Amino acid sequence: MTLILMVVLAIIGGAALSVQAALNGRLGGNVGVFKSAFLTFSVGALVTALLIFFFEPNHSVTLMDVPKWQLLGALCGVPYIVIMVVAVQRIGTAVATVAVIFGQLSMSVLIDNFGWLGNEMIQLSGSRIAALICLAIALYFIYSSNKSEPKAA
Repeated sequence: MTLILMVVLAIIGGAALSVQAALNGRLGGNVGVFKSAFLTFSVGALVTALLIFFFEPNHSVTLMDVPKWQLLGALCGVPYIVIMVVAVQRIGTAVATVAVIFGQLSMSVLIDNFGWLGNEMIQLSGSRIAALICLAIALYFIYSSNKSEPKAA
């Protein structure tokens, strides 16, 4: 049951990212890419601070105690947000989102396979390669359909 719940929550999180990309793309077109990204991070920081204050249990390790390379993950969100604000305006939400998912899947398969960043090793398999190929094909078809259909006003 927990596994299914985690998959459903991940799907909901992915759906929220697509909505965020579409909204940020429009906002970025109106007020600027970096202002849109700044708003995203500011609101996100405020909401997260409230969640920490009200719900985060105490931990024996603090952010200052962990290996410093683990803090680099915080920087990975910046290029994602900025790239999506720009990309959605030019290639649409669907292509940008599938391209991001393809990048996520490709890198996550490598991280799993080699056990990078302290993660458990999960060997590359035929089904994982097939999933990468299927997603690459999906990206191709979604991208191709952007070119062949006229845009609505």
